[in-house]
Amino acid sequence: MNTPQDVVILGLSITSSWGNGHATTYRGLVRALAAMGHRVHFLERDVPWYAENRDLPAPPYCKLSLYRDLEELDALHGQALRDADLVIVGSYVPDGRAAARLALARARGITAFYDIDTPVTVAALERGDCAYLDRALVSAFDLYLSFTGGPLLRRIERELGARAARPLYCSADPEIHRPSASAAARWDLGYVGTYSADRQPGLDELLLEPARARPERRFAVAGPQYPGSIAWPANVERIEHLPPARHAAFYSAQRYTLNLTRADMIRAGHSPSVRVFEAAACATPVVSDRWPGLEAFFVPGKEILLAGSPAEVLALLDGVPEPERRALGERARQRVLLEHTGGHRAEALLGYLAEARERRAVRRNGVHGRNGANGRNGTHPRNGKPAAAGRAAGDRSSAAYPDQE
Repeated sequence: MNTPQDVVILGLSITSSWGNGHATTYRGLVRALAAMGHRVHFLERDVPWYAENRDLPAPPYCKLSLYRDLEELDALHGQALRDADLVIVGSYVPDGRAAARLALARARGITAFYDIDTPVTVAALERGDCAYLDRALVSAFDLYLSFTGGPLLRRIERELGARAARPLYCSADPEIHRPSASAAARWDLGYVGTYSADRQPGLDELLLEPARARPERRFAVAGPQYPGSIAWPANVERIEHLPPARHAAFYSAQRYTLNLTRADMIRAGHSPSVRVFEAAACATPVVSDRWPGLEAFFVPGKEILLAGSPAEVLALLDGVPEPERRALGERARQRVLLEHTGGHRAEALLGYLAEARERRAVRRNGVHGRNGANGRNGTHPRNGKPAAAGRAAGDRSSAAYPDQE
């Protein structure tokens, strides 16, 4: 898509990564869109929690506007919504349903809902208690962009009425996430993630138990909101918050990094964490729990290592020869550079935009169809890029704040 596009994103946060993974995702996508010559205006609700913890108060690659409430959003930015080629509303936006209705009412271009919490959202929609989306809104957007791929996309179309559900996964920025030649291996195994009750058993089993079994080795856990009741082994270093700018150095100082997946993401499958892509881009071997669809992103045993017990983690820490460990990390890095950067996600998004325009034109001509000419959502199984995109180029608790960190 050679013509510069005006994109307006109404998202949870781009200025603060504290306790959420949305900011990192938006930064990578927006930076890539800007590098392609597109203009992005990010609209963020000015809430105290993020205002007190802003690690990127002035993103250099987009226009940022903070708004106090929906009335101010409409008064100051209604025209931007009307003029945009693409309006994206993200999950977990405060007063999300009202914000989405406002965006849909004002937008004249293509509209998209970007779900960075898809399994959580779908479960809430099925219960009827989703705070930021409802079924009527799902069917009103031209696109439903999802952090989760695979079979769940068909359900979102078939059962929730989405016009076109498409994967838009997280990614790594190769300018930021890259190996550090000067970093020494400070830890044998590390993990970064906000506390989550359903991930904690995995952290206990795959990091804390191995730490207790190998007191001579060093481990690290970075992330906020961990309860004071957790008994951390003496050889586990705790880092309360690790801003995105320090992620690459953190990964590069580990022999291995651990990836843990939330239970709802495991059930849905095809839900890669940003940690996987970031660490792999730094050529740090990833030890991951198992979840359906993982092999669509990395080849187990060659580009990523799998573990489900303390014994399996210890076997990797103790038994993998150093040349093979380094080779695996480099293979994973090459996979990311080929398929999982912010640039790849931006290209996919622009392809979806062109596809949605084609569908709108078809509808206006009186021909109705949901999934377009490509069938099966027209997506590449690995990177989520539409099959025709190249041709078309076109509360502070972990329950209240999404925690893909």
